[in-house]
Formats: sequence, C-alpha cells, structure tokens
Amino acid sequence: MDRTLIIGCSGSGKSTLARTLADRTGLPVIHLDQEYFAPGWVEPTTEVWRERIARLVTRDRWLMDGNFSGTFDLRMPRTERVIFVNMPTWLCILRVLWRTATNYGKVRPGSAEGCAERFDAHFLHYVMQYNLTRRPGILKTLEEQALAGKSVVILTGRRAVREFLATMG
Repeated sequence: MDRTLIIGCSGSGKSTLARTLADRTGLPVIHLDQEYFAPGWVEPTTEVWRERIARLVTRDRWLMDGNFSGTFDLRMPRTERVIFVNMPTWLCILRVLWRTATNYGKVRPGSAEGCAERFDAHFLHYVMQYNLTRRPGILKTLEEQALAGKSVVILTGRRAVREFLATMG
C-alpha cells in the first residue's frame, strides 16, 4: 500500500510507528505537525492548511502521521490504508508528560522546526479527553472507510502494535 494514514491520540505512538514503517517499507513520512506549525507554534489559517493538505495528498507515496480530522475529507479519498493507534488515555498522558519532561526546550523528532517542547495545559486536557470526545467519531469514520473498501487497522495496545510490526518484516 502506497498511501497510509496513521491517526490516534497524541502520545499514542503515531510518529514512532510512522518512522518504523518508513524504515521497513521505504515510504516517505509526512509528519503533519511539521507541516502545520510554523516556528514558535504559529498555526496557519484554515484556508492555507487545507491547501497544504490538498497538495500533500497528491503525492504518489506516503505515510501520513497525524489526526487533524478537519482534513479527513481531503485525505481519506487518497488513503489506501488507515491505521488507528488506539491506546488507553493513561498511557497517552504518561507518554506526553515523559516526552515533555525529557525534551523540554528542544525540538523533538516529528515536531515542526522552531517549535520547542513545552508544557501546555490546554494540550494535556485535549489528551485527557481524546478517547471520550474524539475516538467515537474516529471509529465511525473508520467504519465508513472499511465499508468503502479501504484497509483499516486498529491497534489497541502495545502488543497489537508489536504484532502488526512483526507482519511488516
């Protein structure tokens, strides 16, 4: 499959999975956070962001890492496989806190240039609420994609990720 979308809560392991799959498949990775944010965590307008996504999805081959569900309408038609990294809230929170503590003040892999890691209470709240507020809509979208003939992979837990990767060679 030449175009794979990897989605899930922040801290679920999307970027790590994308890098591992890229190493195994040779597909280029598009980390949407790198495409979205300008230095200093500056966000684009909706119009600019949608134009950027529309250009990115025209590429022949990619692993696209990131949620940004407001652009699913642009990404899903080009996606051949969707991987949902469906981790428990507690694990996502721990991972976000760990990466914040260990990378504080530095730009971590998968982040946009000029966007140093920082503590953000609003972002932490988003992570805490993701499985309650976002996951139901994601699962509905995935069901629709499966009915449309797309390959849909839901990885629930770290063991599922390891087993999936074992099938990838």
